[in-house]
Amino acid sequence: MKKIIFAILTLMLCFGLIGCGNLSTSNTDGKSDNSSSITDSKSDNPSTITDSNESYSSETSEPAPSGSSLTMGQKNALRSAQSYLRYSDFSYTGLISQLEYEGYSTEDATFAADNCGADWTEQAVKSAQSYLKYSAFSYTGLISQLEYEGYSTEDATFAADNCGADWAEQAAKSAKEYLDYSSFSRDGLIDQLEYEGFTHDQAVYGVEQNGY
Repeated sequence: MKKIIFAILTLMLCFGLIGCGNLSTSNTDGKSDNSSSITDSKSDNPSTITDSNESYSSETSEPAPSGSSLTMGQKNALRSAQSYLRYSDFSYTGLISQLEYEGYSTEDATFAADNCGADWTEQAVKSAQSYLKYSAFSYTGLISQLEYEGYSTEDATFAADNCGADWAEQAAKSAKEYLDYSSFSRDGLIDQLEYEGFTHDQAVYGVEQNGY
C-alpha cells in the first residue's frame, strides 16, 4: 500500500515539474515577442518622422513669382510711345506730355517713357538736326530750344556739339531769314544775330554773306 501511495506521489511530483517547465517556456516566449514588437515599433518611428519632415519641406518650397502682367493701359501707352518714336523725336518729358495729350494717364504715360527703349541723348541729336533743316540756330540758341522741348542741359549740349552744324553758316542763314521779312541796318542786323546767340565773328560773317 505504501508503495502505491509513493508511486502516486511520485507521479504527481513529475506532473508538477512538467507544468512549471511549460509555464517558464510560455513566459520566455512572451517576453521575446514583446521585445520584438517594441523593437519593430521603434524602427518604424524614425522612418515615419523622416517622411513627415520631407513632406513639410516640399510643401513650403514655393516657386519664385513670375511678376505681374502689364495692364491694358500700359500696353497701349507703350505701343503708342514706340509708334511716335518711329516717326518723330521726343524728349522724355515731351513723350510723356504727348501721351497724356492722347488721353493716357500720367502713370501709364510715364511707364511707357520708361520702357520704350529710347536713348534720350540720341533723340536730342535727332531733334537738333531736325530743327536745323527748317530754321537757323546759334549754338546757344539750339541748346535753349532743346531744353524748352524737355531735354536735359547735358543732352541738349551734347546734341549741339554733335549735330554737325557750321555756326557761321547758321548765322548767314539766320541773317537772310531776317532780311526776307524785315529791313535792318548792318549794325542792327549784327546786334540781332548776337542777341540770338551768335558770336560777334559769326554775326559779322552772316551779315557779309548777305551783301552788307
